[in-house]
Amino acid sequence: MKEQAAGVEVIMVGAGTSGLATAACLSLQSIPYVILERENCYASIWKKYSYDRLRLHLAKQFCQLPHLPFPSSYPMFVSRAQFIEHLDHYVSHFNIGPSIRYQRSVESASYDEATNMWNVKASNLLSPGREIEEYYSGRFLVVASGETTNPFTPDIRGLCSFCSSATGTGEVIHSTQYKNGKPYGGKNVLVVGSGNSGMEIALDLANHAAKTSLVVRSPACLWRFEQVWDPQAQGRSFFHESCLWKVPGYRCRHL
Repeated sequence: MKEQAAGVEVIMVGAGTSGLATAACLSLQSIPYVILERENCYASIWKKYSYDRLRLHLAKQFCQLPHLPFPSSYPMFVSRAQFIEHLDHYVSHFNIGPSIRYQRSVESASYDEATNMWNVKASNLLSPGREIEEYYSGRFLVVASGETTNPFTPDIRGLCSFCSSATGTGEVIHSTQYKNGKPYGGKNVLVVGSGNSGMEIALDLANHAAKTSLVVRSPACLWRFEQVWDPQAQGRSFFHESCLWKVPGYRCRHL
């Protein structure tokens, strides 16, 4: 089944923070737009796929969306709950909600040189068992689907047998499925990766009395918080990759 949607000026793919920020800017200029979002909510990374203890890793003035700063009552490092609360207010303030089409999976996009229009095909996922294709056209296309849209678990030898009910009792989850360390107290847990999520999840597990190990593929640089952040400098960090070697006490540890 095919459905032709009304044409708009701008078609956006993704209702994450980038998509919402773009929508707010367009709204202020009275430019009509539509947002095609695969999930059933906006900001799904924050609302559905983030762990409880998550906070912004930069000071709030560097992370706020355009035209609506964080409340002054928010701490320097905004929590997940506070950030979601602010996003809800952001969507309401700029009346973004009516322009979002949820559970639309974009299948293709092409530019028509003759009409100077983008043509986008999306699958409507709201009706299970029914294949509904929707077609949108607009002068501009904004891709705001993000770089971490699809969780990826590498195919590691022995992983299947580790979590097989027949040969073992192990559990394997992706960081997007992790909420907190309560279910893992007293258990042996291996965290793979030392990015922001890996480090924070490892700490959260340890705080919940899990027997936590961390495996890292490449050497990781560790430094104390005080070495790269001055709490008296109103949120200004003096850390930069190009000058890391200048930081007093800087060292690289092989884990």
